[in-house]
Amino acid sequence: MNEIVYKLAKMIDHSILHPTMTDEDLRRECEVARKYDVVSVCVKPYAVKQAVELLKGSEVLVGCVIGFPAGNSAIVVKVFEAENACKDGAVEIDMVINIGKALQGDWDYISEEIKSVSDVSHKRHAIVKVIFETDFVTKQADIVKLCQICTEVGADYVKTSSGFGFVKQANGDYNYVGATIPVLELMKKSVGPNVKVKASGGVRTLDQLLAVQAAGCSRCGATATIVIMEDAFKRFGN
Repeated sequence: MNEIVYKLAKMIDHSILHPTMTDEDLRRECEVARKYDVVSVCVKPYAVKQAVELLKGSEVLVGCVIGFPAGNSAIVVKVFEAENACKDGAVEIDMVINIGKALQGDWDYISEEIKSVSDVSHKRHAIVKVIFETDFVTKQADIVKLCQICTEVGADYVKTSSGFGFVKQANGDYNYVGATIPVLELMKKSVGPNVKVKASGGVRTLDQLLAVQAAGCSRCGATATIVIMEDAFKRFGN
């Protein structure tokens, strides 16, 4: 794997999060992560132990979602969930904020929950990525404020979406946009020097991965890892 392809692989958090996924799906997707040597898998809380075992001997890290996907759990529950995931072997924690509290501007609550999850995760040597759900939290001022809070309380990453933040569209369908370049650039500009940016939601091609990389992202959540990586091999060589 050449340096360009390697760096792209090490941006990808391979997402194994759909509600219908079985243990067999988990095994298959962990093999995908191992084959392409991505930086991590992102799994549901019950699957952490299995993923750690399946990826033993590889360099692929295991991450876990918290308060997923809607962010509605009480702070104490998110803290417990994060601590339990770390005990099970997760070294990365992707938490969803309380979206309603953000929309009403209850920044003290948001600060407390992000700090609480970050503190317990850092004690167990795990990093924390904070999911804003930017299909719901759309105002620039709110996104900037969330970036400032994450910087202040010591979160490691800010992240756009869960991939499940479905919003009713004009035609009546429910869908989501996920990561967009303007939002990613705003987040990158609004965080401190120790906070990185993760794009998540809607990145399904190599060109889209390259675009979010150019926008300043260090990580990208993806389910289309095979398509992206095979295209990378074709374009940049092995």
